[in-house]
Amino acid sequence: MPNFTTRCIPNILSRVQSPTTAQSLRLSRGANRRLATGGHYVIPKPFNEPNLHYAKGSPERQKLVAALNNLRSRLPVQVPARGGPSSSRQDTTTQHVSMPMPSEHQNIFAQYASAAESDVSAAIGTALSAKAAWQNMPFTDRAAIFLRAAELVSGKYRYELIAATMLGQGKNAWQAEIDAAAELADFFRFNVGFAQEIYDKQPTVNSPGHHGRTDWRPLEGFVYAVSPFNFTAIGGNLVSAPALMGNVVVWKPSPMSVYPSYLVHKILLEAGLPPGVVQLVNGDAETVTKAVMGHREFSALTFIGSSDVFRALYAKAAEGIVAKKYRDFPRLAGETSGKNFHLVHPSADIENAARHTIRASFEYSGQKCSACARIYLPQSQATAFIDAMKRELTAVKVGDPEEFENFLGPVINQAAFDKITKAIDSANGDSQLERVIGGTYDGSKGFFIDPTMYVSKAADHELFDRELFGPVLVAHVYPDAEFDEVLDVIDRQGGNFALTGAIFANDQAAIRKAEDRLRWAAGNFYVNCKTTGAVIGQQAFGGARGSGTCDKAGSANLLMRFTAPRTLKEEYNKLDNVMYPSNLR
Repeated sequence: MPNFTTRCIPNILSRVQSPTTAQSLRLSRGANRRLATGGHYVIPKPFNEPNLHYAKGSPERQKLVAALNNLRSRLPVQVPARGGPSSSRQDTTTQHVSMPMPSEHQNIFAQYASAAESDVSAAIGTALSAKAAWQNMPFTDRAAIFLRAAELVSGKYRYELIAATMLGQGKNAWQAEIDAAAELADFFRFNVGFAQEIYDKQPTVNSPGHHGRTDWRPLEGFVYAVSPFNFTAIGGNLVSAPALMGNVVVWKPSPMSVYPSYLVHKILLEAGLPPGVVQLVNGDAETVTKAVMGHREFSALTFIGSSDVFRALYAKAAEGIVAKKYRDFPRLAGETSGKNFHLVHPSADIENAARHTIRASFEYSGQKCSACARIYLPQSQATAFIDAMKRELTAVKVGDPEEFENFLGPVINQAAFDKITKAIDSANGDSQLERVIGGTYDGSKGFFIDPTMYVSKAADHELFDRELFGPVLVAHVYPDAEFDEVLDVIDRQGGNFALTGAIFANDQAAIRKAEDRLRWAAGNFYVNCKTTGAVIGQQAFGGARGSGTCDKAGSANLLMRFTAPRTLKEEYNKLDNVMYPSNLR
């Protein structure tokens, strides 16, 4: 795809970074005239960005080390209250917030300006001013911008993004690679494909003399995007999905990911996104949300984070709806928490199941919404499974993400460290729990917690329902003959979350039974694969129950949520009579 821009995109794209709305609108109108004779535009086929492996002595490791050294020399990085060209806005805030580095909490990674309510209002106004030109820009041109952004992510900015994700969010090189480089590029490329898939959905049956069409309009107001700390790529998805469909977006990232998010926004602008379309706003969540949800033009929320926060936002939107504050009924799309499970059947390959469980439970210190946090082991295989876990974990190291041999890095901040270690201290003294792995931690330099696993004597222990978002796994050992019963237990447990789950088995009848009986227990279900196994374009991601609205990131479903389809019908024949044949005598 490196020659895509020169081969497929008309000359108008060289002017797409127009500084004013009026100029953009004139360009858009010109593009529409040109497209009248341009034929049907088909986007390049999306593909998954190949992962680099950072083996010792590899060119990519050398480039990443250089990027890490460069970033360290500039710490703390400074991030404005509002992203974008400084000439286009003026922050009014005087409040600045410091974010410690998770692996070295005495050092400050980023300092960001916290937006005042006036900053948020200005951002909303800027976005709405850009809306007409953006929604009238042909899909040809909107697609090109995000495809160009994917090339910048996978090329020019790859190592800078990965370095920012490693230092700011505590990911090791591999976890940062699959997130900030590969998955972010995948979201941009595949979302373009999903957008075309939606636009191509048109009526397939028309009566003689009739023609039906669907106008996939964007929403009439603006979209509010709230992204979490744990994936740089998620912010890119939350803004690209609605923006591709012609919407404008106000984007509030997590405080712990302000700098990587700032880089993503910078990349989009460099790729040609008109400055007003995505408004990046950093600051206090309550301040930003109050201004956003108090605005008549609030049309949608796209959110990834905790279930409790999503419920609070849902309630706030409902209050506005009841008060008739909004022109629209706002769309609310959320992917939230999980207490995800692995189920091991007696027929499973135990070594394989153990290795998958280590990755699912402990990669990125368990800070993935899809991480495995509870496991159900058959009595006949429990000892072998735990022994395999212990054996494999002897090679697993915990420490600074910049040291490439470390598998686990820190948890994200002091609050997370305190919550998880408090639960570990309680579990270590709980007579109903047997500690088989870990249960230790060290917060002297960074927020490091060792991989931890407990076996519960009680099938209904509260740890099977409580989300910790850390490297803590709890196991229930079930009698082999009670496989059917344990399916009911799994479905009932998990804190009412239903995000991801997996079964490990070689018995096809058991696999089929688990798939059927656990149909509602997980939005993503895996067979002989860890719960963190989704790949964009291959497995759309999202769960239901308390885990969200199941709109499936990485699919056309999510993008469709940010459309307001208009149905059009045209008749070519003439109506000769008011009366129907049945009315005539």
